[in-house]
Amino acid sequence: MMSNQPAPIDIWPSLPLDAWQDTYATLHMWTQIIGKIRLTQTPWINHSWHTPLYLTVRGLTTSTIPYGSRIFQIDFDFIDHELLIQTSEGARRAIALYPRSVADFYQNVMETLRALDIHITINTKPNEVPDPIRFEQDETHAAYDADYANRFWQVLLQSDRVFRDFRSHFSGKVSPVHFFWGSFDLAVTRFSGRSAPEHPGGVPNLPDAVAQEAYSQEVSSAGFWPGAGLSYPAFYSYAYPEPDGLKQAAIRPDAAFYSKELGEFILPYDAVREAESPDQMLFDFLQSTYDAAANLGNWNQEELKQLTFKMNS
Repeated sequence: MMSNQPAPIDIWPSLPLDAWQDTYATLHMWTQIIGKIRLTQTPWINHSWHTPLYLTVRGLTTSTIPYGSRIFQIDFDFIDHELLIQTSEGARRAIALYPRSVADFYQNVMETLRALDIHITINTKPNEVPDPIRFEQDETHAAYDADYANRFWQVLLQSDRVFRDFRSHFSGKVSPVHFFWGSFDLAVTRFSGRSAPEHPGGVPNLPDAVAQEAYSQEVSSAGFWPGAGLSYPAFYSYAYPEPDGLKQAAIRPDAAFYSKELGEFILPYDAVREAESPDQMLFDFLQSTYDAAANLGNWNQEELKQLTFKMNS
């Protein structure tokens, strides 16, 4: 007898960088287009928290975006592979995701917005990448492998789940878990409550003032990125400013290490996906690297620790 049960989903799927690098580069530009639409329309929030995208059960979302008194939202759906633009009046438009150039995607998105009587102008020069090509001129990036786009979203979705658990153990200022389209990474950041020395800037195609405001306070930050510049996907953790001795700090798990080249702790994604308990391994990495940064940086950890409690319904 055949089972009617759905096939099990590999919640930590393989994501070798070489297998989807072209899709990665194209999707990076597509998310920048959508992120810049949100950026243009949303009031500034400290550390650029008004710009990221967020995980959904199907992909990534801008969340609600104001347009005068109207509201709209843009979602990447990596199950049906379409971009959804919806408005508070009930309008809904879908743009197919398939191998197409950044220029074609950009034109389609802007035309669809105009058809909804939403007229927005964005800066079409990509951020945080070397040798940027303006969106309307980019015929170079035109790949879309639906399977790997879905795998990437699955990794983000599971990482988001563990990051949220980690975030809940901190009562100080802490960022949402959010996807930054500039650097193309999922991140969560804890703050000590103290100001930090001015950041030197120097991020490719990003105004120094943006980086300096983002790092205006002392932080311990962690995240996931697919591996551009590293050759494999990985989780990372760093502190700004970096306290003395952090490079030599003992952290967990054994697969994690400090990269002098990147100035960050690195945990290869494959070590997590192949672990007996991926959630526990990732949580240990997040907690031990934060502990190292907070201990060596003399953070007031008792004051910042979140007390657990139960609320009766």
